[in-house]
Amino acid sequence: MSTHACPLCALKPDQLLWSGAGLQVLAVTDSPFPGYTRVIWQDHVAEMTDLSEEQRQHIMAAVYVVEQTQREQLGVAKINLAQFGNQVPHLHWHIIPRWKDDPFFPDSAWSPAPTRTEEQKQSWASHEERLLEQVSDYQQALRTALEARFKH
Repeated sequence: MSTHACPLCALKPDQLLWSGAGLQVLAVTDSPFPGYTRVIWQDHVAEMTDLSEEQRQHIMAAVYVVEQTQREQLGVAKINLAQFGNQVPHLHWHIIPRWKDDPFFPDSAWSPAPTRTEEQKQSWASHEERLLEQVSDYQQALRTALEARFKH
């Protein structure tokens, strides 16, 4: 696959949070989940088993840094980890923070949103507003944690 045809290679500059050690970490900005983050293996590889054991541990170390930072910074109820690549054969992990009042909880982030009461919608809107204010602090903490983990 040409890098021009790969949406994970054609990142918008405001999405890139950190790059190094053969990885890119980016903010997913078109999502209803504040703090949603992707960890991307920079080379075009389709499956985890295409990587060596050391490389698998390497990418997962970054995934775990993102997860831990989301837990510390965003007050999540749960973290969803997913690795698909069905449409883009470029290895990447989705790290999705979840809250009990988010529009999809407890279902998956890709499920249809369940019907919610006006009170539930208002609760999430208020919570989401506070979370959006926390995202830049989360992203800075994430950059710091990734730099510390992958400094060589």
